[in-house]
Amino acid sequence: MESLLLINDPKLDGTAITIELPNEGSKLDFEKEIHGLLGHLKGHLHNHDITIEVMVNESVENKRSFNDQDRYNRFLEINPNIELLRSTFGLDLDV
Repeated sequence: MESLLLINDPKLDGTAITIELPNEGSKLDFEKEIHGLLGHLKGHLHNHDITIEVMVNESVENKRSFNDQDRYNRFLEINPNIELLRSTFGLDLDV
């Protein structure tokens, strides 16, 4: 359940929680445990109007960095100032 919830950030719209999963198999696994999760959320949040909707989006990509250059490119996507830091201090990747 935890690994499925970490694939994408859930979206909240009022009391409706929408979760996107990458395939139908993940959706089936998630739906097996959904009642326990809903019971926990409703009890701890004292809100019995909470609903969870599971959507399958086959285009969801799980980005993983495999080497130093991939990690650097990912950090550069997140924060372009990394390039300024690298050039200011003369840092280079040993690839």
